[in-house]
Amino acid sequence: MKKVSILNKLINSGVIAVIRADSKSEALNVTEAIVTGGITGLELTFTIPQAEELVREIKDKYVNNEDIVVGAGTVLDATTARIAIMAGAEYIVSPYFDQQTAECCNLYQIPYLPGCMTITEISAALRTGVDIIKLFPGNAFGPEFISAIKAPMPQVNIMPTGGVNLENIEQWFAQGCAAVGVGGNLIAPAKTGDFEIITNLAKQYILKLKTIRGDK
Repeated sequence: MKKVSILNKLINSGVIAVIRADSKSEALNVTEAIVTGGITGLELTFTIPQAEELVREIKDKYVNNEDIVVGAGTVLDATTARIAIMAGAEYIVSPYFDQQTAECCNLYQIPYLPGCMTITEISAALRTGVDIIKLFPGNAFGPEFISAIKAPMPQVNIMPTGGVNLENIEQWFAQGCAAVGVGGNLIAPAKTGDFEIITNLAKQYILKLKTIRGDK
C-alpha cells in the first residue's frame, strides 16, 4: 500500500528536515547539504518561491535513492495540497488541521501531518485518518507533553516540530515521539552560505538518532 510505504519511510527517517529558503536555488543547496549529511526525510515548505518546481526537481534528483522521502510543508489548504501531490510530494504537512486537506490527501493515499496542540484537535484529526500528528510549536510544550498525550491516547504517533535540537532530541524520543521535525537550527547556516556546516549538523543528528535507536 502506497500510504503505508510512505509512513514507514517517514518513521525510518526519524529526523525530518524542514527546509525554508528565500529562493529555489538556496533550497536546492540546503537540500543537497542535508542529504549529504545523511538525513533522508525532506519537508519542502511552500513558502519557498517556485516550491512546486522545487518538489519536482528534488524528486527527480533523488529518484534512485529509495530512502529519500519528499514532502510539502506549510500547506494551508486543499488546493495547495493537490498541487504539491501532483508535483510528487509524498506527504503533506500543515501548521494546523484542515478537513478538506485531509480529504484530499486521503483521496490520493498520501499521509497528512497536521499541526495540533490539544487533545481535542488531535482526536478530530485522527477521526479523518491522520496517521502522524505534528506537535507544533514543539517548543511551547517540551518533550514531557508527548508522554502526557500518549497516556490517554497511546495510539497517537507524534512528530514535534519547533524546539527540537541536538541537545534535546534524545528527550523527545524517550518520551515516545515517532519522529522529529528539525528546521531553524539546522538550516540557519544557509544564510551565510555555510552549507558544509549544514552537512555536519545533519551528520550529528543522524549519529544521535542511531545512538537513540541502538543502530550500529
